Amino acid sequence: MKEAKRHHPLQIAYDLWGFIKNTFFIIVILFVFQAGSDSWLVKYGRIAFLALVAVTIIYLLFKWFTNKYTLTQTAFVLTEGVFSKKRKTVPYSKVQHAKRETKLFHRIFRVTSISFETSSQGDDSSVTFHVVTRADATRLENQVSKQYAGVEDADQAVVYSVDETKPGSEVESEADLGRIVHFSPTKKEVIKASFTSLSFLAVIPILGSQVNKFDDILPNDQQAEGMVGFILDRWWLIALTIILIVCLLMIGGVIWTFLKYGKYEIASDNEKVYITKGVLEETAFSITKRNVQAIQIQQSFMKRILGLAEVKLVVAGALGDDGADVNSLYPFLPVKKAQQLVEEILPSYRLTDSMEFLPRESFWFRMLRPSWFWIIATGVLFFWKPDLFGLSEYWWVFSLILLVLIVMSRILDYKHTGYTINDTFIQLKTGGFGTNLFLSKRSSVIEVGVSRNIMQKKLGLASLATVNRAKPVLHTTMDDVTEEWADEFLAWYQDRNQEVTLK
Repeated sequence: MKEAKRHHPLQIAYDLWGFIKNTFFIIVILFVFQAGSDSWLVKYGRIAFLALVAVTIIYLLFKWFTNKYTLTQTAFVLTEGVFSKKRKTVPYSKVQHAKRETKLFHRIFRVTSISFETSSQGDDSSVTFHVVTRADATRLENQVSKQYAGVEDADQAVVYSVDETKPGSEVESEADLGRIVHFSPTKKEVIKASFTSLSFLAVIPILGSQVNKFDDILPNDQQAEGMVGFILDRWWLIALTIILIVCLLMIGGVIWTFLKYGKYEIASDNEKVYITKGVLEETAFSITKRNVQAIQIQQSFMKRILGLAEVKLVVAGALGDDGADVNSLYPFLPVKKAQQLVEEILPSYRLTDSMEFLPRESFWFRMLRPSWFWIIATGVLFFWKPDLFGLSEYWWVFSLILLVLIVMSRILDYKHTGYTINDTFIQLKTGGFGTNLFLSKRSSVIEVGVSRNIMQKKLGLASLATVNRAKPVLHTTMDDVTEEWADEFLAWYQDRNQEVTLK
């Protein structure tokens, strides 16, 4: 076993910075808003807070001194705890994914952080090094990677060419030379993504929440009458102001989208998929291809209009706190590019445009099925009769609009739904205003089910379900397929025994 090492000394500053961020609200109240207060409560509050800061600094110093880690040939060995020691061993073989995150703190000190997500749960679900040098981060990755590559020494698995004195300098390994960059958004695509995400509208609820703070400056009834005349006389000025505000919001949305997706890159090699994103705060993570259990291609209503789609990889193992972002290749891909990326990055997966559609019996069954959501909503409207735009007497109009939307959604869902079995793959597509396409290998589906209710039996229909390993477990359903196809689906899944060997 190698000698135990302490974490990077900047770990103390990183933890202290986290403490300051968590207590920022208290700092502002005690030392800014109440700066001139002589209240005994504020006075002793400041003393207590400063004492807490001193205790925290001492605790962080002891924590850095006692917390250590060891890299053996097969596992991480972590020693944690200040007053009571805790030692845990996390085998490299359990590591599913690796993620680097370079926040503003790391960029200032030219370091980074790296996290290894495992297939376990609880305290052993991840191993995180919050502050490491870029060279050490790559060394840690290669220490884990050699478990599969058969390399005896991690230092032999990488050739370093890094100048730590240069900001933004990265460690380049031999594995990097084998990576193929599949996608990086252009400026035009970033601008298009900002409109699709509607990020510029995020400021509206923020402004709305501040309206109540301006009650003192709002006009009274008499002043309001005069303002109506002012507005009617200068309508062009009001329109110009609205246009200016909308333009500013749109510019802000473009900037926000650029900061998040402007420096986005999707690459892969024979074993992993690599995704890098972020401008001010950079995040880079890798997903092992053998852990991909299924693929989802999703389109919201807005994305369908603009011809965009989002490709998500359903992955076995934990993806950390931001798993929803980690397993997404890119949220605003053109549809054809999304399908092309799947074929390039995961050549073992095969998408097909040839799919079977629901029978006519399914259409009438779906249209005549009662909508409990509409029934409950109509009951609420009937008793509540909301006075919206002065239309309380026309509550039934809102009920009618809701009914039309539900009917349209069911018609679109019937039209979009498709299913097919392509050799060892199953491909399912569902959705009304938005769509979701699911593709999985038979060997990755761990459980299936077919069910029929009374009406489905009479119409010769059935519902099927699949289960894939993920965190949380992924359940996919398809309603109202023909009984013949449901039987074919069960027969297809029984052949899984020939592909999977139970250990």
